[in-house]
Amino acid sequence: MNNDLNTYLNTYLNKGRPLVYCPGCTHENITKALDKTFAKLNFEADKTVIVTDIGCSGLFDTFFNVHALHGIHGRALTYASGLKLANPDLNVIVTMGDGGLGIGGAHVLASCRRNIDITLIVLNNFNFGMTGGQYSFTTPTDAVVGSEFLNRAEIPLDICAIAKSAGASYITRCSGLDKNLDEKMAKAIEHKGFSIVETLGMCTGRYTKRNKLTPKVIDQTIEKLEQYSGMIEENQRPEYGKLYRELAREKTSFPEPVTLEKQFDFKNYQRQEVVILGSAGMRIVTAGDIVCYAGMNAGMNVSIKNDYNITVLRGQSVSEILIDPQKIGYTGIESPTIVLALSDEGVQRRQYIFADLSQNTFVLKEKSVSIPETKAKVIEIDFKKLKIKKQDWALASLGVLAKNEKALNKDMLESAVKLRFNEKVSKIAMETINKIL
Repeated sequence: MNNDLNTYLNTYLNKGRPLVYCPGCTHENITKALDKTFAKLNFEADKTVIVTDIGCSGLFDTFFNVHALHGIHGRALTYASGLKLANPDLNVIVTMGDGGLGIGGAHVLASCRRNIDITLIVLNNFNFGMTGGQYSFTTPTDAVVGSEFLNRAEIPLDICAIAKSAGASYITRCSGLDKNLDEKMAKAIEHKGFSIVETLGMCTGRYTKRNKLTPKVIDQTIEKLEQYSGMIEENQRPEYGKLYRELAREKTSFPEPVTLEKQFDFKNYQRQEVVILGSAGMRIVTAGDIVCYAGMNAGMNVSIKNDYNITVLRGQSVSEILIDPQKIGYTGIESPTIVLALSDEGVQRRQYIFADLSQNTFVLKEKSVSIPETKAKVIEIDFKKLKIKKQDWALASLGVLAKNEKALNKDMLESAVKLRFNEKVSKIAMETINKIL
């Protein structure tokens, strides 16, 4: 028996999971062609990954005895990129329908631009076949679909033309019934860069019940379109993963991580969950940083999470800090031990936490701020009466914590301030804090 014949007798198909496509569905032919492709390329099953999308094309991962990852709609290329970058030796193939193609269009563009060595097989049957035959990214304007007239209000997009303009280095378009489909897919997979194989096929369960689409019509459609059959010369360039690793090797200097030696011994230190509720301009994140420095000075593990500021010129209004003698596995706040309520805006963002605060929670409230009813011990302070500017309330509130030895003490706070600011700013900051101490 010659080697070629022996190769074609091999199969990667999962005998325990027979194909379940609708009768006449082109996907079945594409599945079998891909099996032949794997055999032709003599791929090792444990070094081959099929990443699938949602929809009928998402069944591919169950039909093959290779590694598989079933993603969410439109996102298959993101998983595939991660797999290939993490392990360049893997053969990574993505199957995606025209539905997922439209939903994940940005990811398709990113893959084309990067030229990462994965192959995208697009199973284009012109509709969302699994969910009712609604129009998709590629549905012809004159088609009758399950979403009334919507496709008549849009034009279909040519994924091959888009991929070319976005930088894909290998593109093939053909019928899903093409007799040489396995060879065309093999050439695309062997290409060292991002390759797309668009297959046009029939959805017999939905689309062809209302629209005349036959193998002959598919061939005629392809003939009318721009021909794509391999290398896109103007897009040839180094494969992304290879180039990335080469550029990374050229990087010889890296920023040194900030390290702090333990300076203070805070005996019997218990886990602290600190929530600072303020508003833009109150330096909430800076106050959170100082709490973190103080914790690290005492040899503790710390983490900080801040509300994302929606616009560039607005600061965060909430900062959540964990200080723990044990390693921090989850950075979420579960049982706040300290809440600094410095602004109505911040309180509104976290108003739900007050009902569940324990009697042992230390709540510091600025006099002008209203908070929901709570069982926690509340201390009220009038920063205005102390002639402390609003922008300094968060900093001053740390002085209150130090005075009461909640999460930090005076020495820890003063050291943290010096670490966070330069000498001039540190002196000004301590003047504000000392109004409290």
